[in-house]
Amino acid sequence: MAIKLPPEAPAITSTLYSFRRCPYAMRARLAIASSGLTVELREIVLRDKPADMIAASSKGTVPVLVADKVIDESIDIMHWALRQSDPENLLGPMTDDANALIRQSDGPFKTALDLTKYAVRHPEANPDESRAKAATFIATLDKQLNGKPWLFSDQPVLADLAILPFVRQFAHTDLEWWNAQPYADAQNWLAAFKASDRFTSIMTKYTPWKPTDDVVLFP
Repeated sequence: MAIKLPPEAPAITSTLYSFRRCPYAMRARLAIASSGLTVELREIVLRDKPADMIAASSKGTVPVLVADKVIDESIDIMHWALRQSDPENLLGPMTDDANALIRQSDGPFKTALDLTKYAVRHPEANPDESRAKAATFIATLDKQLNGKPWLFSDQPVLADLAILPFVRQFAHTDLEWWNAQPYADAQNWLAAFKASDRFTSIMTKYTPWKPTDDVVLFP
């Protein structure tokens, strides 16, 4: 729903270009929502990317944050938001192990996930082998969880919010397969995330943005 700002409202100086189902954009929205900051949200259509977004970042991928500078890497947007305001202490417990898990998620796991989900685009790869490679990361997460509700404590940290959107995408490539796997802790972790108010709140559907539209505030 578009929101017209009243004259006395403070100016919104940050703009987020986003796409609802993109896991990179999801984690940017998760961090912004956690921070308590407010940005202007511009939902895009991947097949018709707005010229304003391309002008800001020639990469042409979401998310793109236009603030006092342009930030077009999702993990950097997370840090940008949480360094300004971190009421849930998501950054506090960030350890080398947590950062290593994020690197694994963004690297080998995401590669194997793409080869699984988009197998038709990659006839050179065996999707079953790709899924097995991705599953090794799920096993690592399952071991890290070890009965805990979140990766490193009783509360989520940045690593949880950075990784979960990609685990969700992997699970949804074949939910029947996912539910049959011996990764109970990882399955419970994902289920709790999907059922959370925070996840629900960042998955609101928006009409694709046009330059003539009223400002849409997020969250």
